[in-house]
Amino acid sequence: MVGELNALLADNAPLAAALALVLGLLVGSFLNVVILRLPIMMERAWASEVAASRGEVHEDAQSTPFNLVTPRSHCPQCGHTLSALENIPVVSWLLLRGRCRACGTRISGRYPLVELTTGLLSALVVLQLGWTPETAAALLLTWTLVALSGIDLDHQLLPDSLTLPLLWAGLLVNSTGLFAELTDAVWGAALGYLVLWGVFHAFRLLTGKEGMGYGDFKLLAALGAWLGWQALPLIILLSSLVGAAVGIALIALKGRGREVPIPFGPYIAAAGFITLLWGEALVHWYFRASGLA
Repeated sequence: MVGELNALLADNAPLAAALALVLGLLVGSFLNVVILRLPIMMERAWASEVAASRGEVHEDAQSTPFNLVTPRSHCPQCGHTLSALENIPVVSWLLLRGRCRACGTRISGRYPLVELTTGLLSALVVLQLGWTPETAAALLLTWTLVALSGIDLDHQLLPDSLTLPLLWAGLLVNSTGLFAELTDAVWGAALGYLVLWGVFHAFRLLTGKEGMGYGDFKLLAALGAWLGWQALPLIILLSSLVGAAVGIALIALKGRGREVPIPFGPYIAAAGFITLLWGEALVHWYFRASGLA
């Protein structure tokens, strides 16, 4: 039965993409929880460690459990626990007109946006890579990049609890040569970290300021582990171009000051996703356009 289903999906790209879209919507709903709760969990853990170092017990250690599963999703204003029908990705938000059913408080449009983005990106992965083992791994990478981007936009933070497992997952995936040879993946991880580490310290020496965080180094290292060291120049170029364009737009359109920090993680993540699906085609296009091919 499983073999027949896999054969059907492998031969029917639209059906496979539709299934990936639905799966992505469901995963996106969970990613909303990760984006919202993981930074709070980290903050509580740090506070508990500080309290323990002082011989105290932090109040959160005695409160009800708070993790990615508990408590159930609820309205932050009135505490109304969402039912299964109120948790249908995108659809529930539309039917409720973006408001809590119990108290009418507006629900951020960011939740359906994350769900829809995750669904569409998942469908793109399947359409580009087909129904293959590479697709399963690429979906895992894509979903993690979405979560990291959301957290970095909110908190300018790329948690080690996501970046480091992503790095090790890339090395494990490439132990079979799925996206790159293992040697290239190891060098990709090392060089991905060292390149931004070098830029960070050079910028600090020249300006006395810190231009990016260590989480950016680890994210690029993780992408190097997944895609190999050969992908790093394209990822760095794409992330810099997108970051510069967005930064200039924010300054020009919203009057955002040059001193206001802009999280760089989402641009690295976007560049990594583009390189995952179209990196080889972009490199070939560049060499043809420049006359080098």
